[in-house]
Amino acid sequence: MRNTRWQALLALVLLVAVLIGFARYAERRVRMRDTRVAIAQVKQAIDRFRADVGRCPSTNTELLHPPLSQKHYLDAMPTDGWGRPLHIRCPGQFEDEADVISAGPSGSLLKDDNIQ
Repeated sequence: MRNTRWQALLALVLLVAVLIGFARYAERRVRMRDTRVAIAQVKQAIDRFRADVGRCPSTNTELLHPPLSQKHYLDAMPTDGWGRPLHIRCPGQFEDEADVISAGPSGSLLKDDNIQ
């Protein structure tokens, strides 16, 4: 009887551990998805800015308050899934595109978990 209680307790502990692991995995996936959505929004805003103004935005602020224009390309600067700002490089790796980068889960652009 005593052995059965320990087995039940062990099974319960293992079940809780599996549920916690699944919850963390699901949370990470949601954060990654939210980050990709934010990156797409910023890239679209940059593309519209470039079409209207003829150059890359020199700062993130120009997407919120563009020069000589009444258009606002973004109402607020989106953040990644971890609540950190996105980094913009325009022109990007390719001349006709902008690179929008999240520092990823680590929060450091120096690590290799960045999201583009």
